[in-house]
Amino acid sequence: MFTIVATQRFLRRVGKFLKKHPDLQGRFAQVVDDLKHDPFALHLRYHPLGGKLKGVQAISITDSYRITLTVVVSDKEVILLDIGSHDEVYR
Repeated sequence: MFTIVATQRFLRRVGKFLKKHPDLQGRFAQVVDDLKHDPFALHLRYHPLGGKLKGVQAISITDSYRITLTVVVSDKEVILLDIGSHDEVYR
């Protein structure tokens, strides 16, 4: 099992995100729970990013929304960095 760590920026962004998209609260909670068990599960569509976000990974909440994160396998931690639309998190 992995430990979920949220940055201060993520906590601010997720509050705004869920206020704007209350219909995704259940899906968000399910994704975070799935991350705890296996951040590499196929349905999360885990993928590494390139360019200026090299070293960061992303997963999908829906087709339109993503969470950027870093997985530290040796410490069994998932560090949540950002949440939002594709364009918002990949800027």
